[in-house]
Amino acid sequence: MGDRPNVIVFFTDQQRWDTTGVHGNPLDLTPNFDRLAQRGTHFNHAITCQPVCGPARSCWQTGMYATQSGCFRNGIGLPTDVPTLGGCFREGGYQTAYIGKWHLYASEDHDDHAFGPVPESHRAGYDYWLASNILEFTSEAYSTTMYDKDNKPVHLPGYRVDAQTDAAIRYIDSHHGEAPFFLFLSFLEPHHQNRLDDYPAPDGYRERYQGRWIPPDLAELRGSTHQHLGGYYGMVKRLDEALGRLQDTLKSLDLADNTVLMYTTDHGCHFKTRNSEYKRSCHESSVRIPAAIQGPGFNSGGRIDDLVSLIDFPPTLLDSAGLPIPHTMQGRSTVPLVRGEAIDWPEEAFIQISESQVGRAVRTKRWKYGVDAPGKNGGQDAGSDRYEEQYLYDLEVDPYELTNLIGRSSHVEVADIMRTRLIRRMVEAGEAAPEIVPAVVKGHGQRSITAAEARQ
Repeated sequence: MGDRPNVIVFFTDQQRWDTTGVHGNPLDLTPNFDRLAQRGTHFNHAITCQPVCGPARSCWQTGMYATQSGCFRNGIGLPTDVPTLGGCFREGGYQTAYIGKWHLYASEDHDDHAFGPVPESHRAGYDYWLASNILEFTSEAYSTTMYDKDNKPVHLPGYRVDAQTDAAIRYIDSHHGEAPFFLFLSFLEPHHQNRLDDYPAPDGYRERYQGRWIPPDLAELRGSTHQHLGGYYGMVKRLDEALGRLQDTLKSLDLADNTVLMYTTDHGCHFKTRNSEYKRSCHESSVRIPAAIQGPGFNSGGRIDDLVSLIDFPPTLLDSAGLPIPHTMQGRSTVPLVRGEAIDWPEEAFIQISESQVGRAVRTKRWKYGVDAPGKNGGQDAGSDRYEEQYLYDLEVDPYELTNLIGRSSHVEVADIMRTRLIRRMVEAGEAAPEIVPAVVKGHGQRSITAAEARQ
């Protein structure tokens, strides 16, 4: 038992991939993440499979696509009859702990506003518990309330990121020992504070980054960028400082060499440029996420340029601990990929979208193709038997998706190939093969894409 690694997930909320230095952000927001990525394994093209808070979390905890677990939108409770990540670690002899935002409980009367306590029966295998179902509604930036295993409120001092990090450090200090631990540390930041529709960074941090570097999509499309980006960057900076404190804790307790530490998020943020709020779209700003991992089996893994999905992370962590992966989990462990032993790794990532629309998308290294079911309600319908083509982007020349190529005569063959890929991935995820109505083709006088280019 003593040889098994501890496992920690450092999980942020709504963090764009390009907030990190390894992805080109020039503001030095994430030196600790960047070192983790450079010394461990960096998943350079990590994609969420559901850019909505609750559904993405359901994918993490079950390893199943949101349509398979039933948690296709916010406000649907995690099923209690499927294997979960926490349950698998507990059955494998691990101490299990969850600290932070849960967002996977709905009360028996299906109240979507079960903000705070989560009954023990709905904690998915986590023994130690200090959490809030919807943390943004039970806390503010400098006033954090979560609930312990007895569902008693616990008020934590300090800025919210620091309050949660302090709690995690206390847990690690008191629970490391003969039995390994699995800790899922789930932050709210850099998600907006709902009541304010704002990004409340620590005092002084917003001012540090206001008016600084703006990603090209936000510079072009604007949205709420100029109002919110400074605070958002400040929140990312404080998260990275918290990551450094956690790494210091592991080093000081002589746990660093035997702890798998993964940093990632649920989805990104587009600042009201793609719809009326911050995510719930299949654009890169919503679906591309930072992801890196270090520890036994991952140190010096380098940069992985294959497309990796959030759905692959639960089996990865179980594999890293030598634990069996339930057959219900639909992703693949990245451990063989890191070792250079992966066979037939998928060439695309599959994305489901709910609430703002009923949509689906597939992304290769070069192309992004998305469809929409305009007659469906994203808050009520998990899927559709009929979709219409919505967009096609060439990420090689347009990485921030500013030119939609769907319906252009020059890209018909690309759309045909991507349509086939999307239907195949939908079926593999457990959905029925739908009808996808092609866009009306219009000539634009451009060079037609060759078959070889279309298949990239």
